[in-house]
Amino acid sequence: MRSSLSNLSNMFRVPDLRNKVLFTLLMIAVYLLGANIPCPGISYAAIHEAATSGTHGGVFSLLNLFSGGALARFAVFGLGIMPYITASIIIQLLMVVIPKFEKWRDEGPTGQKKLTQVTRYTTIALAVLQSTTLVYAFHSGSPVLLGTSSSIDYIPHFSIPLVLLIILTMTAGTVVVMWLGELITQRGVGQGMSVLIFVNVVATMPAGGKTIEAQAGWAALAAIIVVSIALLVAIVFIEQGQRRIPVTFAKRVVGRRMYGGQSTYIPMKVNTGGVVPIIFASSVLYFPFLLSNLLPSKGWGLTVQTWINSHLAQPDDATYIVIYGVLILGFAYFYATLMFNPQQQADIIRKQGGYIPGIRPGPPTERHLQRILNRITLPGALWLAVIALLPALALAFFHIQNYPFAGTTLLIAVGVALETMKQVDSQLMLRNYEGFLS
Repeated sequence: MRSSLSNLSNMFRVPDLRNKVLFTLLMIAVYLLGANIPCPGISYAAIHEAATSGTHGGVFSLLNLFSGGALARFAVFGLGIMPYITASIIIQLLMVVIPKFEKWRDEGPTGQKKLTQVTRYTTIALAVLQSTTLVYAFHSGSPVLLGTSSSIDYIPHFSIPLVLLIILTMTAGTVVVMWLGELITQRGVGQGMSVLIFVNVVATMPAGGKTIEAQAGWAALAAIIVVSIALLVAIVFIEQGQRRIPVTFAKRVVGRRMYGGQSTYIPMKVNTGGVVPIIFASSVLYFPFLLSNLLPSKGWGLTVQTWINSHLAQPDDATYIVIYGVLILGFAYFYATLMFNPQQQADIIRKQGGYIPGIRPGPPTERHLQRILNRITLPGALWLAVIALLPALALAFFHIQNYPFAGTTLLIAVGVALETMKQVDSQLMLRNYEGFLS
């Protein structure tokens, strides 16, 4: 305990690091302020009624989780970072089919700046679309979306000018959230968007625990906390797991000096994508539900809405579980390929005069790395699917409607905390201080 407090004090002894930490905390405070200010024209009575009577299950729990409860309050920052995440998914998928995007990716910082700009514009477009669908959904008071037993109209004085004002407010809020995330990345500690996700999921835990106690009692809450602690240990273990691929560099003479002759390794994580595949799958899964609110309320539109509400909006439904699990597996492999390109890694090893013992350089090395990537990604992807589907088991076993200590929540919290601590550690080590993970 004394060592941990000493390491914490070390963080504030370095002026540059102390300023980064304080700046990050300031940005988080600004974000939390915007997440608690409702949009103009929203009924405070409806917000209170939904907070006291709503169970917030189904699709709403996914939306509300990544907004830190701001969506339940229809706040200025109600959309949170989900439009930015969805835009990032779209851009990464388009890299496979649009050569221009792939060329920008390979150009380094200059190309990355162009991709970031395209992602920003896509985020704004998605924010307009999502805020529009949410306005109509919250006005209709869909019990499936809100997780309530009856309809609740958030916008009683519904009119076109008011709708446009709310859409403009939520879109502007998304732009500000995106800006705050980039500021944290540039001038604070950790990756900005990940830090905001961390704040969102942690902010919902206390209220979620109270909900479990009210619905299932103290015994169920205690059992879930014990399971969550065991799950937390398992997540840390898996997150740190990696396979080290040995690489040997041949000796070469440059002038009068000899270089190379050293052995190193390429670390390949079991869970390469972290929580990103779960976030991707959640984004894809809730998007059809939002669009369904714009369909006609009769005929084929009603049929589509009924099917989506009965299957894709119910976490304990078999269709939801299967589709969600398949999406996670697919995105896990997709993101692992993006993060670790076997062809690129094989070229780098060959150009640097290295080789994997027992494997010839070039295409054989590429095939070897691809085979290892496929094998190590499978258990990591299955692990992510199990983590994400744990709430469905809680719904069935404990008969509760909201599960705040889900594997997704813990995985986000642990992943972001570990990465941020590693970044702080590297800053402390550079100045000869002892870090948290040392």
